[in-house]
Amino acid sequence: MPFSITVPASTANLGPGFDSIGLALNRYLHLEVEQASKWSFICSSPGLENIGTDNLVTKAAAFASKQWGKVLSPCRVVMKNDIPLSKGFGSSAAAIVAGIELAASVCDQFVSKAEKARLASLWEGHPDNVAASIYGGLVIGTHSEESTEILHIEAPNIDLVALIPPKTLATKKARSVLPDMLTYKEAVQASSVANVLAAALVKQDWELVGKMMLADRFHQPYRQQLIPHLPDVCAYAQADEDAYGAALSGAGPIILCLVKEGKGEGFASRLHKQFPTCSAEVMRPAVQGSAVSIAQA
Repeated sequence: MPFSITVPASTANLGPGFDSIGLALNRYLHLEVEQASKWSFICSSPGLENIGTDNLVTKAAAFASKQWGKVLSPCRVVMKNDIPLSKGFGSSAAAIVAGIELAASVCDQFVSKAEKARLASLWEGHPDNVAASIYGGLVIGTHSEESTEILHIEAPNIDLVALIPPKTLATKKARSVLPDMLTYKEAVQASSVANVLAAALVKQDWELVGKMMLADRFHQPYRQQLIPHLPDVCAYAQADEDAYGAALSGAGPIILCLVKEGKGEGFASRLHKQFPTCSAEVMRPAVQGSAVSIAQA
């Protein structure tokens, strides 16, 4: 029986929550699926017109079905995507989650959110984006080969403004500029900032969240060379009375600003005037994570 899969985008890190904190966003990957004699993908969304069948969705689906010891039947998939590609909104993570959801439905395998997050993290290597896309709202997680632990928090009532440059940035390139290690002193400082960020998110102390976003020591100081306007955008957000703070969205190049509820449109207009080569888009956290629905006859 045909079914559909919807997976939200996500932003990761929020500054110092590196490879751990994620927030689901109201931009989506949508798949219409029905079993077929062979695999086929149809997509007219920008950048995915020639997606083919050897893609991240099918690879993640094959990985998941193998973990369950099930045979994955081929499918005809019609895909629609409004998540920007290679810009820091978890487009790859959404595809991985979609693949796991597809495999679970086709293989008739019940899978809890925790198990989905475990499988997706094993594939991705970290839980921030994939868990946010699975659970919706805000997630704080840790992952190793032995276990994956996810704390889920309901979506916050804030506006989000994404400053989107025209260029893309591959995650591999963004990771290549990071140091192999930090000194003990640096690690302690970076960890303490991340701890306070997590606590502030749970308490919804948004002023403190914004302050900690700027205090990151794990990745933004190193990635600044790839996104030179990052300090200026963060300073602008910090100075604006309607914004709490800003940080790279995942590996970038999108910079995500946290804004008071109902103030997103005004802030986005001001931000675009300040940085006219970029677009400024108002968004909201996604309440619901990935979902599967059966087509009505």
